[in-house]
Amino acid sequence: MPEFTEADTIRILVATDNHVGYEERDPIRRDDSWRTFDEILNLARTEDVDMVLLAGDLFHDNKPSRKSLYQVMRTLRQNCLGMKPCPLEFLSDAASVFEGAFTHVNYEDPDINISIPVFSIHGNHDDPSGEGNFCSLDLLQASGLLNYYGRVPEADNIEAKPILLQKGLTKLALFGLSNVRDERMFRTFRDHKVKWFRPETQMTDWFNLLAVHQNHHAHTATSYLPENVLPDWLDLVVWGHEHECLIDPTQNPETGFHVMQPGSSVATSLVPGEAVQKHVAIVSVTGRDFKVDKLPLKSVRPFVTREVILSQDKRFKGLDKKKENRQEVTRRLMEVVEEMIEEANADWEAIQTDEEALEERPLPLIRLKVEYTATEGGQFEVENPQRFSNRFVGKVANTNDVVYFYRKKTSQRKANAANPTEALEALDGADDMVKVENLVQDFLSAQSLKVLPQGPFGDAVAQFVTKDDKHAMELFVSEHLTGQVRSMLGLESDDEDLNSAMDIYRMRIEQQQASGMQTARAERKRVLKPKPATWDSDFDGSWENEPDAWTYEDEQQADTSSRASAPAPAPARKTARGRAKATQQDDDIDLMDDDQPLPAPAKKPAAKRATRATKAAPAKKAPAKGRGRKAFEDSEDEEEDVIMESEQEPAPPPPKTRRTAAKSTAKAPATRGAAKNARQTKLNFSQSQKGGTQSKAVEISDDEISDDDAFEPAPATTRSTRRR
Repeated sequence: MPEFTEADTIRILVATDNHVGYEERDPIRRDDSWRTFDEILNLARTEDVDMVLLAGDLFHDNKPSRKSLYQVMRTLRQNCLGMKPCPLEFLSDAASVFEGAFTHVNYEDPDINISIPVFSIHGNHDDPSGEGNFCSLDLLQASGLLNYYGRVPEADNIEAKPILLQKGLTKLALFGLSNVRDERMFRTFRDHKVKWFRPETQMTDWFNLLAVHQNHHAHTATSYLPENVLPDWLDLVVWGHEHECLIDPTQNPETGFHVMQPGSSVATSLVPGEAVQKHVAIVSVTGRDFKVDKLPLKSVRPFVTREVILSQDKRFKGLDKKKENRQEVTRRLMEVVEEMIEEANADWEAIQTDEEALEERPLPLIRLKVEYTATEGGQFEVENPQRFSNRFVGKVANTNDVVYFYRKKTSQRKANAANPTEALEALDGADDMVKVENLVQDFLSAQSLKVLPQGPFGDAVAQFVTKDDKHAMELFVSEHLTGQVRSMLGLESDDEDLNSAMDIYRMRIEQQQASGMQTARAERKRVLKPKPATWDSDFDGSWENEPDAWTYEDEQQADTSSRASAPAPAPARKTARGRAKATQQDDDIDLMDDDQPLPAPAKKPAAKRATRATKAAPAKKAPAKGRGRKAFEDSEDEEEDVIMESEQEPAPPPPKTRRTAAKSTAKAPATRGAAKNARQTKLNFSQSQKGGTQSKAVEISDDEISDDDAFEPAPATTRSTRRR
């Protein structure tokens, strides 16, 4: 066995759940999260570590604010960039572990000087979403400040590929599993669909470290990741997502590896687990051995929580038998809160070593849970919790939720409530976190959906509520309505049952969602619908701000003539120059989007633009009318609708008879048959002449339309004649 020296030791600073941006709108706590993250990176620089490992939830929001991004990028640049060379040798294939635009580790980039590389997986707060399936870590990786690894492209088929690092004689295999919904992750491990990649040479010489971001404890039967499903050849597992600081490694007796839970660096909920002193750790790996050095975080706001049962506490004994005891109960509870404030301040001062920091003591977080169920025949009268909490303005940081009153549960909480209001009432007083998708599931259990799939519906609502994705529901409805239309259009005969076809599609989507298969949401792009001709921006506002102004279309199926999306105006003009391109454009725009209403008859410019887009289509007469319309227009509005009628659909109701006659008259000089109407050039503006023209309108043949050149001068001549 080789002898290891200090030069062979890899020093890793481990942290997780920084939640930068939490309560950034609060006037008191707005800077807590990024100040603590700045302290963590300062510790990495002063302790001269070789790398930093973050186990998820760097940001609190799925779409962090510019302030949060700025503070994180500033901290990374100040502490991780420098002239000191990184002693770690990168041995793995970067393209297989970094799936972004830059397929190399940032400290090997010749254009950036990285002294302390940061490796991070994503958590459930900063996970990828939306168009392109990007997350905030992709931005940091593109800027060269962070190495984002551990992506999970397919939740039902996970491939864990390690980052192989070496320093001296110590070899480190760094694995990462970014957050996947706990039920899916549990099912994937249960079905043995997780593939682990290990180095083929000297496999026993590698120290195997895994960063994971899942529930550590069984909140339900399947909503967690059991430790015993992880491979036993791992040496250390860094567990993110759980906020309680259990940073001392504990050995799993079944698998043999050690598990450490650093916990969060900022308190995001007022529960006892968050009141534990926050730490980060420096893991020193030498060969196959490691040791952990804990470092307390001094910038964390002090937090003290306590629970009081009034019927059992000596300070409140006998008060329930007195009438009008509210003032006395409130006074004694205020004394308890004052004791907690003094305790929090003393705990914070005990860990400070800087005298200047003592002068800037932050206001503490205080949480008092009060169970005010009285004995038989008695009653505790309690004050409004908001009013009680406001008594401590200037003394505590959470001035709205210092106290929480609740009664002892007398009946079992309802498991399935058909009404959302009943579900919320049933959850009143419960300590566990309420998941939005569970509420949706309970509500839909009594009244199932017929068209939209139920599973993705809950995901979309959760995405809208928890991730602040404003377009989640719109995208969900558009995607699955389009899918239902396609499935019905694919029916071989009209005799087939439409309800059965919809049920088949809905069940197929729900099965895919249950098995963890990724849908094509990331491949759909948001497209602005054409602005109606009747839209007045001065009176109606900006068209882009209208909820119905946007639609979604598949990027992959745009080239295969998607039958359910309306084309954009610009491509319609570009493909009107050639016959082959125009024919292809005809195929692409046979059907309008189901969400787009039929235009009113007053929208005449739409017919003109549709003509230019489909000039070479011989079977359609609408383009000929559009060309006639061009003789009346000198310029075209780029935001008008492009409307084409499918042969399979009934033609729209006609206000087009009058428009047809007028357009045919304008087009008449371009054909031989139009010579009969040469007398129309006389200055006679009577309506009877116009009506006679309509009865003698000559219809242009298809051959003449197909052979027309785009630059023929005839329409221009007619236009000038009509305007005199």
